Amino acid sequence: MMIKHGGRLWERHPAVRSGDELTSGERAADMMRNAFGSWAFVGGFLAFMAVWMITNTAVLGSRGWDRYPYILLNLALSMMAGLQGALILIAAKRADRVAAEQATVHYQETAKIDGMAGEVLALQRQQMDLLTALEHATAELAVIRQAVAPAAPDPGRQA
Repeated sequence: MMIKHGGRLWERHPAVRSGDELTSGERAADMMRNAFGSWAFVGGFLAFMAVWMITNTAVLGSRGWDRYPYILLNLALSMMAGLQGALILIAAKRADRVAAEQATVHYQETAKIDGMAGEVLALQRQQMDLLTALEHATAELAVIRQAVAPAAPDPGRQA
């Protein structure tokens, strides 16, 4: 099944829940991971910082709401840094759950294949037993032919 995600098409893994199967927390974690882990976020964040500094320093001058050294901006960045660890853990926990769902399905598929491998080994053993029996039968047949066949005259001997 092809799903449009972030402007790109990607193949959905059949073992991973998605869409309506997800809880609202899982959907939020996926959106957060996709938003914060993008170059668009980095560019937008740097642009916001530049606009903040230019507006408060060059445009508004002494009337700016957060003049240099940008104490309000430093407070906002400090709070963001405090939350950043928790946000990263939330997104990583969701990614771990997706990986666990994939691993579980792969394990189950491997177990099925291993079950079939046991059947293949049993068939190979049967084949080896049949080959061994055929070799014994062929050897016995050669002995019987030799016993039944009349002795061939010796070409060096004359009657």
